[in-house]
Amino acid sequence: MANQHFFPSITPFETGTLPVDNVHDLYWEQCGNPQGDPVLFLHGGPGAGCSEQDRCFFDPSHFRIVLLDQRGSGRSTPVGDLTNNDMEHTTSDIEQLREQLDIDRWHVFGGSYGSTISLYYAQQHPQRCKSLVLRGIWMLRAEERDWWLYQLRMIQPELWNKFAGFIPESERGDLLEAYWKRLTGEDRELALQAAKHWAIYEISCCTLLPNEEFASHFAEPDTAWAVARLEAHYFRNVKPDPDTLLLDRVERIRHIPAFAVHGRYDIVCAVKNLVDLSDAWPELDTVISPDSGHSSHEPGITKELVAATNRIVKTGSPCF
Repeated sequence: MANQHFFPSITPFETGTLPVDNVHDLYWEQCGNPQGDPVLFLHGGPGAGCSEQDRCFFDPSHFRIVLLDQRGSGRSTPVGDLTNNDMEHTTSDIEQLREQLDIDRWHVFGGSYGSTISLYYAQQHPQRCKSLVLRGIWMLRAEERDWWLYQLRMIQPELWNKFAGFIPESERGDLLEAYWKRLTGEDRELALQAAKHWAIYEISCCTLLPNEEFASHFAEPDTAWAVARLEAHYFRNVKPDPDTLLLDRVERIRHIPAFAVHGRYDIVCAVKNLVDLSDAWPELDTVISPDSGHSSHEPGITKELVAATNRIVKTGSPCF
C-alpha cells in the first residue's frame, strides 16, 4: 500500500558541515521555512543517517527542519568511525549545532535509536526542548539487546537462523562478540559479509510485510558496514549506567509535551518498551498503531507522526 501521509518532497535551503573534533565532520541540512518553528530530526540506527524522506514528516511552510547525520553516519565523515561515538558526544554535537544555527529552543523528533538519543538529549538539556515526538522506543537496556540478538528467533526463526548461521557454531553463544570481531577486524571482505548478514536481519524485521523498497536502503555495502559497526558498537560499548537510566531520569522531562507511537507488531523494538516508558511518564501521549511494524515508513506509523507534527502547527504541542 502506497504511503500517502508524507508531505511532498523538498530540498534543503542550506547544508553544511560541523567539525566536532579532530576526527568527525558532521553533515547537517535545513529545509522548509527559514523563519519557521525549529524542529530537529534525529535518525536511527545508530549509523543509518538521514534520508530525503525524513524531511517529509513536517509541514515545510511552518517548520524550520534541521537534519543531522550523527557521528560515523550517512554523509558525515569518516563513515563508520567509532572514535568518541556515544550518546554524550552526540548530545554535545546537537548542542553545538543548535548554537551554530542560533536556535534557542526546538522540537525534537526521533525514532528507534533516534528515540534513544532524543530522550537522552532532552534529559540533559530539557530547557532546549519545546516538545518531543518519538517512535519505536529503544532505551538500550540489556533486555532489549537480548531481544534483538536472540529472542527474535521466536517470531522470525528463518531470518534468525541466517543471521546466527553466518557465525561458526562454536561462537554462537555470544553473537554480539562474534559479529564485533568480524566487523572491526582487518579482513575487509569478511567485515562486509558480516555487515550484510547483520543488515539483512534487521531490515527484514522492520516492516510488517516484506518491503523491497525499504530494504534497499541498506543495499549499498558501505552503508550496511557503517550501520552494522555502529549498532554493534552501541550494543557492546555504549551501555546506559544504570541499565534503566533513561527511565530513571524521566522526572527531568515530564513537563515537556511529548507524543510517542509504536507499532503493535514492531519486532525490532518490542512494544513493551513503550509501555515501560509510559508507566514511568504518565503525561506521555501514546498510540499503538494496530497494523504496523517498526519502520517510520509504515503507513500507520507515518500517519500518527505527521498528525503529531500537525498538532504542533495548530497548538504548539504534539499532544492530543
